[in-house]
Amino acid sequence: MRRRKIDGCPIAGALQLIGDKWTMLVVRDLFAGPKRTTELLEDLHPISSRTLMGRLREMEQDAILLRHNYGGLPRRVEYELTERGRRLVPLLDALMKVGQALECNDCQDRKESAGYYCDFCPQQRTANNFIDQPEPFEPPVESEPPPAPLPRRKDDSIVLL
Repeated sequence: MRRRKIDGCPIAGALQLIGDKWTMLVVRDLFAGPKRTTELLEDLHPISSRTLMGRLREMEQDAILLRHNYGGLPRRVEYELTERGRRLVPLLDALMKVGQALECNDCQDRKESAGYYCDFCPQQRTANNFIDQPEPFEPPVESEPPPAPLPRRKDDSIVLL
C-alpha cells in the first residue's frame, strides 16, 4: 500500500487516493460484487482499456481491490473490492446525493443512456449495504486461494482490446 505525501493532511491523502475520476466509478461498479475486465469496460464506457488497466493496477497497489487471475484461455481475471475499498461506499452515497441536489444527473438518465441502472442505484440496493462505522484496515494476509467465481449474467458481446 502506498503512502500519500502532500502536506500530511488525511483529506489531501484521500483525494490523492481517489482523485482520478475513474476510481470512484470503478468502486461503484464493483459495489455489488466481483466483475471481469470486460464487464468493467462495458459499464465504464467511454474509458479506454489502457486507462482502465492502469487505474485497476493502482487501485490494487492501494489495497482498494483484489485481482483474481483464474487463468485459462481466454484469460479470466476478476476484480473485487477489499474491506478498505468498501469504506469508500459512504462517499459514493454522498456523491450521489450531491449530484442529485445539484441536478447533475438522475438515475433515470443512466437507464436511458446505458439501458440499465448502475449497481449502486437506490432502486437496485438495500440500506444494509452501507458501512456505518468502518473498522481499522489491516492488509490482507496471503492464505488459501480465492473461492470459485460466482455465476455471471450472460454476456454474448465481444470486446477487442
